[in-house]
Amino acid sequence: MRPDNMKDLLHKQPFRPFRITLSNGRSYDVRHPELAIVGRDTLIVGDPAADLPEGVFDHFHLITLLHINNVEPLPQATTPGTNGAQQ
Repeated sequence: MRPDNMKDLLHKQPFRPFRITLSNGRSYDVRHPELAIVGRDTLIVGDPAADLPEGVFDHFHLITLLHINNVEPLPQATTPGTNGAQQ
């Protein structure tokens, strides 16, 4: 994946959380645009800190952009009473 493609995903409005799948089968979820930093050849993806504000991470993963095989949107959270139906 190219850095500009990843930046486009992170800056899309409204932001939609997504899952990155790598060539080794591992996957990482990006649930907030501030939890990912794009470099020339790498991507840093942070794990959200449970006890801190949204967009702050505890730990991070360094991912080589060339190893990204797939990016897919995460299922949207449903509101109670909607049973996942879209209107």
